[in-house]
Amino acid sequence: MYSKKVMDHFTNPRNMGVIKDPDGIGEVGNPVCGDIMKIFIKVARKPNIGEFISDIKFQTLGCGSAIATSSMITELAKGRSLKQAGEITRDNVASELDGLPPEKMHCSNLAADALKKAIKNYKRKKKEGRNAERKKEKKRGGDRKI
Repeated sequence: MYSKKVMDHFTNPRNMGVIKDPDGIGEVGNPVCGDIMKIFIKVARKPNIGEFISDIKFQTLGCGSAIATSSMITELAKGRSLKQAGEITRDNVASELDGLPPEKMHCSNLAADALKKAIKNYKRKKKEGRNAERKKEKKRGGDRKI
């Protein structure tokens, strides 16, 4: 039996869709049940909290629980710092949905994992961008000693 919150997020999913030019993408799947989740994030910066998730969307191919947990994780992560968002657990997702049947708990794990992968993807891309800028600077002679 599903809670009213699960049914609400399944029938009226929040933040469903794609972000054009996302800062990070996380994709996970479960080969046993066939669920596939993709999370897209946009990251901005505020002086008081640093980098935070300014926008988040998802695409999910799966059961009602998979769609509901994807929807809920976007609600939980939006507006949070990257650190806070990265600490969201499957238990947080399930709790916010007023519980999931035991056989559907893996869906909340997928949602948390997809978010963590999106954050990791963002950080990797950011680091690669900084390294590329350093290489360009070296080529221009920015590291020459006088």
